[in-house]
Amino acid sequence: MSDKTQHRQQIPVLPLRNLVLFPGVTVPIGAARPGTLRAIEAALQTEERLIFAVSQIDGGEAVDPETLHTMGTIARIGQVQRGLGGIQLLLHGEFRATVLQYKKNGNFIEALVHRAADLPPAEPDDPAFAALHKELRERAAELGEKTGIASDIVEQVMQSVGEAGPLADLVAGYLDIPTNERQTLLETLGVEERLRRVLLHVERQIGLIDAQSDIKSMVEEELGERQREIFLREQLKAIRKELGEEGTQTERDELRERLDELDLPAEAKKEVDREFLRLERASPDAMEAQVIRTYLETIAELPWNERDEEHLNLKAAATILDEDHFGLQKVKDRVLETLAVRQLRNARGNGAKKKGEKDEAESVEAEAQARAPILLFTGPPGVGKTSIAKSIARALGRKYVRISLGGARDEADIRGHRRTYVGAMLGRIMHGIKTAGTKNPVFLLDEVDKLGVSYQGNPAAALLEVLDPAQNDSFTDHYLGVPFDLSEVLFVATANFTENIPAALLDRMEVVEFSGYTEREKLSIARQYLLPRRLKEAGLDTEQLVLGDAALSSLISGYTREAGVRQLERELGKVTRKVARKIAAGEVEGFVLEKDAITDLIGRPTVHPEQAAREDQVGIATGMYYTPAGGDIMFVEVSVMKGKGELVLTGHLGDVMKESARAALTFAKSHAEELGIGAGELTDRDIHIHVPAGAIPKEGPSAGVTMATALVSALSGVPVRHDIAMTGEVTLSGRVLPIGGVKEKILGACRAGIQHIVLPEENLPDLEDLSAEERDRITVHSASHLGEVLEVALRPSPRSSMPPVGSGLLTALN
Repeated sequence: MSDKTQHRQQIPVLPLRNLVLFPGVTVPIGAARPGTLRAIEAALQTEERLIFAVSQIDGGEAVDPETLHTMGTIARIGQVQRGLGGIQLLLHGEFRATVLQYKKNGNFIEALVHRAADLPPAEPDDPAFAALHKELRERAAELGEKTGIASDIVEQVMQSVGEAGPLADLVAGYLDIPTNERQTLLETLGVEERLRRVLLHVERQIGLIDAQSDIKSMVEEELGERQREIFLREQLKAIRKELGEEGTQTERDELRERLDELDLPAEAKKEVDREFLRLERASPDAMEAQVIRTYLETIAELPWNERDEEHLNLKAAATILDEDHFGLQKVKDRVLETLAVRQLRNARGNGAKKKGEKDEAESVEAEAQARAPILLFTGPPGVGKTSIAKSIARALGRKYVRISLGGARDEADIRGHRRTYVGAMLGRIMHGIKTAGTKNPVFLLDEVDKLGVSYQGNPAAALLEVLDPAQNDSFTDHYLGVPFDLSEVLFVATANFTENIPAALLDRMEVVEFSGYTEREKLSIARQYLLPRRLKEAGLDTEQLVLGDAALSSLISGYTREAGVRQLERELGKVTRKVARKIAAGEVEGFVLEKDAITDLIGRPTVHPEQAAREDQVGIATGMYYTPAGGDIMFVEVSVMKGKGELVLTGHLGDVMKESARAALTFAKSHAEELGIGAGELTDRDIHIHVPAGAIPKEGPSAGVTMATALVSALSGVPVRHDIAMTGEVTLSGRVLPIGGVKEKILGACRAGIQHIVLPEENLPDLEDLSAEERDRITVHSASHLGEVLEVALRPSPRSSMPPVGSGLLTALN
């Protein structure tokens, strides 16, 4: 058998991650991978306990022959310690070996290896080789001492190795160098070349240690008793410079570059430079440095000159508004008017720029920003105020930002906190600008009527500067401390009640009123928007649930009481979930929901609107009222009894309604003869006026006409028509004054079955808000005086020869 064949052997493979084992070196390792454990067990079963330790190429978890180097070290397994998580063992490198073939043996890898002998120098007695050997031995001993190893131990180790090749392997085994460079040294068979490469690494290590020592001395002299953390940072900086990494940008340099790239106003630039100088002087671990760094990063993240390019097309904007919202024609017209003015102003400014008239272009742009209206959308909840703002942003091609001001009680919510406070941050306005990433977003201020007031300040007052076009080009957030231009922001605000908005703030905005949806509009919205969305959320298609118009109308009237459509969408969600459950359980394949099946599916109706009375009654008149949930009818009941002429008011009435009742009584007393009321009816009788639903507060002057009619009916004994509803404020002289909410009140009366409506004469133009179909369903009686109301509303008995109440009053007045 040849020598070549004798040096071949088949042994288990031990894959090493991020480790290279050299001949003559002993290292401890831990093994836990199943394949590795089986390879170790297989090696332990042999007499020589040999295993082939080879480094992985990629250092990954999975082991394949393709991921292993072709040169490794035949090692002998020494001490073994078994544990729950794997095996700890000592490996002693014996020989270099190259792999002739890898193969899998069950669950581990074996290798056919051939021992690789060192290649001696061409001339063993060469003085240069001897000098190289001696130099490595001396420099290795020096490196050992510099790393803190005792000199006698270093001398003992050096004396244990005599030949050049083993010396190079021993030194290489303890060098702190990357794994790929260690593998290169292992694969270097030439002894002289290996000596040179190891010596080069040793020299670098010594140079690095000397540089660290010099840095330490230099820093200690410069800093003296300063903190240890600062010393370590300076040491790290010097190490990077010594390693040639001084070109790598530090975080502070990167922040400086970001700030330099910003086109900041002069005042902001000055403040940034001042704060950055403070940052460079401060210790990086000091609290002050963290505060300054956070501030400068905030400055760098703000969009000082980032703008969204505006793509304004009026026809496209109208299409977007119609796609996103049903109805709301007046609101859409007002929004489109604003956009049209903006489009023309932009065109004029761009024309001036093309002609080179820079001053005129800037003047046009400044004028447009100064006069740009700030729209305030007011109306009941759920009618589309917030979503209209989204559509405006979409039409303009701008970013959309929304902040909710409901419950905000601190001025710092708007203006931010001063940096002297711990945890200081930007106010909501500047935080919204930062989030948008542009300085010209569409900015929605939601629920401005819900702002609070506390000892910490009035946030409504802080909004005055934000919403004033003449001032917001230099808005100063307390946290920033420098002005920021908000003049390019398109502000839109929403509110439910303008009465809760301070007058000064309301004066800066243009009110656009949202009225409640009619039942017909709700039906269309549910059909076009809400039902498809709920079907998609429930995983249903249009064939699995068919909801007829009658069923939808029943759902709207019997289960919702609102001006908007939020509750309607929730009820539709309840319906789709019930149907989805039945389909998922295999009870039905599809569902056609009729009106009668609504109750069986989601329960009995929860809303019971008032219905018109069935017959004429004495002392009971039908009025109309309006709330954010929509319009409806109410009854005013008057009872006359023996007493001392007192007036009793019940039904949780507000002060204005009580005053209306007293005004009606005074009018009846002063015109008792014309109204056919006996003198005794007013002197020795108590009058009780009651408005049902006593748990609900009621307020407003529009019930004056209704109270007066019911009062005259009770005192005169003439019944009030049950098919007529009325509204209007009444004065002591009997004049009928205009009121608000005409559309909603009439729609509520129609829903209750009322056919005749009495309106103040000055409210007749409000009928244009109704559709032609809705106007055709009712008969409107206008009135400028209470006598006209009484003449229409009070109906004498057919057997009575008495003329209509009110006719005598009108004759006397005329």
